[in-house]
Amino acid sequence: MLKTLGRETKGFRLVSVLTPIFMIAEVIMEMIIPKLMASIIDNGVTPGNMQVIYTVGAQMVVAALFGLLFGILGAVAGSHAATGFARNLRRGMFRNIQTFSFANIDKYSTAGLVTRMTTDVTNIQNAYQMMLRMSVRAPASMIVALIMSYTINRRLANIYLIAVILLGCALAFIMSRATKYFGEAFRKYDDLNESVQENVSAIRVVKAYVREKFEGEKFRKASENVRNLLMRAELILAWNAPLMQLTVYSCILLISWIGAQLIVSSGATTFTTGDLMSMLSYCMNILMSLMMLSMVFVMITMSAASAKRVAEVLDEQSDLTNGEDPVMEVRDGSVKFDHVSFAYKKDGEKALEDIDLDIKSGETIGIIGGTGSAKSSLVQLLPRLYDVTEGSVSIGGVDVRRYDLDTLRNNVAMVLQKNELFSGTIAENLRWGNPDATDAEMRQFLKKYKIGTERRCHVIDDQSNIAMVEAGLGISIMPQMLLRDCKAAVKVYPIEPEEYRVVGLAVQRPASMAPAVEQMFHHIVEYCKDLD
Repeated sequence: MLKTLGRETKGFRLVSVLTPIFMIAEVIMEMIIPKLMASIIDNGVTPGNMQVIYTVGAQMVVAALFGLLFGILGAVAGSHAATGFARNLRRGMFRNIQTFSFANIDKYSTAGLVTRMTTDVTNIQNAYQMMLRMSVRAPASMIVALIMSYTINRRLANIYLIAVILLGCALAFIMSRATKYFGEAFRKYDDLNESVQENVSAIRVVKAYVREKFEGEKFRKASENVRNLLMRAELILAWNAPLMQLTVYSCILLISWIGAQLIVSSGATTFTTGDLMSMLSYCMNILMSLMMLSMVFVMITMSAASAKRVAEVLDEQSDLTNGEDPVMEVRDGSVKFDHVSFAYKKDGEKALEDIDLDIKSGETIGIIGGTGSAKSSLVQLLPRLYDVTEGSVSIGGVDVRRYDLDTLRNNVAMVLQKNELFSGTIAENLRWGNPDATDAEMRQFLKKYKIGTERRCHVIDDQSNIAMVEAGLGISIMPQMLLRDCKAAVKVYPIEPEEYRVVGLAVQRPASMAPAVEQMFHHIVEYCKDLD
């Protein structure tokens, strides 16, 4: 997991290294100040030497300014590294998702992938920034303060060491208990996002069937599951603050009590008032460092589950890959299914079994069957969206598994039964079929399918650039279906599989339909009559 995430720091490794260096430099400047303060008290204030006060005071100002400078540089570098790391993670996941086969996509829900690219990446970004800054600054501050304390008085410094060990053990125990709940909570986030996604994308159906109350209850249950798990985790983490405060105030009391006795017993010779003030300053530095570490532990606890989920997507390999010497050209559009069997899962029930089908190039074939009869499954084997379980599918006399994937899919026009229009213009959607399509070609197909003349939102600027509502919303179902067909028709393909639901067909299809689809429609109408 760490190796996978580490690859995504590329381009931001320099600032990732500079950030801890700046943090350590800031800590050194801060740890010098208590030592200089003790010198002012012992050598300047007590004997009344103004020269020492001015000289050492100027040194303290310089140390404070340098500490401020290093702190600013560390903050800027850390923010740059963390945001860049998050950008690389999102880009890496998005690019890898584009290579997924349908089988890979089935493994992760859409809501789960959205959660990983948003909530999980944000958690990792915050944790990475804290690791570069606070998780370096806090241990460095604690170590330097302990060293400086031991140079003043070993007996008092042992109090800090014991406190650090006890508190570290307590924090490790708290972290181990809370991690389990955070992992479960992020999995429940997927269910929550899925509920929102379904409700928003199908809001018209929800309102048409008056299901608002049911969907609201469904969302409430998903939210309640997330809340309960996060509350359990936070109740465990809530012990962090009282433990820290107990440790801090106990150390202050012990240092003050034992330090005062040392001053009195030694007559302020071996242990002075300035030394006691320095020890108290180092006490606050050490214990504040522990508090910062506890905050880092909380963030790491939350992000550990997120990091694992993100790494899963980055490590996921598509189960559809090119062979060693892929075929780069499709000879013709002939299709052959040779004793094909297919199951969505290795040990699952077969959706297709022992299919033999031979289609010559140029033929138009209609495959008719009831809902769930695996018509779509059969068609999806052509562009190799799935691989067959048994047998083989050949196009142009070559097994589809031997083709280069891009070459194969560039020669198969896949028109799915679900309408998918992307936000942007109609021209941009049409160019999915052919990125090099000219305005004249697009106008020709738009005219053929009679799109762009019904409503103002479909009016064509310069006859080619139709403004669309986001993701096709506001466009009726029939224009969406026509646009879907038109998008595939912009480019000429050797093979053009099209899917239509029987229940989704109107009684009268427009006269602008492609002849092949028109023939299929008449067959389906006869099928519907038989069903009646």
